[in-house]
Amino acid sequence: MPIRVTFLPDGKSIEVRPGTTLLDASRRARVNIRTRCGGKAACLMCKVIASDGSGLAPMNINERLKLGGLQEQGYRLACQAKVTGDVTVTTPEDPLKAAIRKQLERQQEDL
Repeated sequence: MPIRVTFLPDGKSIEVRPGTTLLDASRRARVNIRTRCGGKAACLMCKVIASDGSGLAPMNINERLKLGGLQEQGYRLACQAKVTGDVTVTTPEDPLKAAIRKQLERQQEDL
């Protein structure tokens, strides 16, 4: 039975099989989640926020240790979090895009 994963703020959704990681689902949906380690939970760049994590499998020990308390704010590692039911996650803004957006906002304020 397919599971729907929705990525915010893009608003893109994709149906995947149970057990698919959020990182794999994001790649299939063409949502960019940054990672440097190739999904090995080493770089911690693939953090996402799952406001309602009920559609995700419980954290494994590796993910829990790597997040070091951020899970209390809804954070998960996309490379480790596996879907078990429909879920919506928020992907962080790319740092370069964030810097450009902030610069544009400052320019608008100056006008």
